[in-house]
Amino acid sequence: MRRSLVLTTESARHWMRMMLPSRRTAFADLPASAPSDWKLTAGDIRGVATTYFATVAAVLAFIV
Repeated sequence: MRRSLVLTTESARHWMRMMLPSRRTAFADLPASAPSDWKLTAGDIRGVATTYFATVAAVLAFIV
């Protein structure tokens, strides 16, 4: 495969991306999305703790 020294577009740095049409690489020019509104709640922590202790209890029951 013969490769040229000059890239077709600056956003296509990988050799496979250089072969794609420009409409496929246009998504790279989009602005970053807004930060998500995900928050850690007390219910999430309670669920993790419950799962952890239930697993520990089940493992200990099988061992003993």
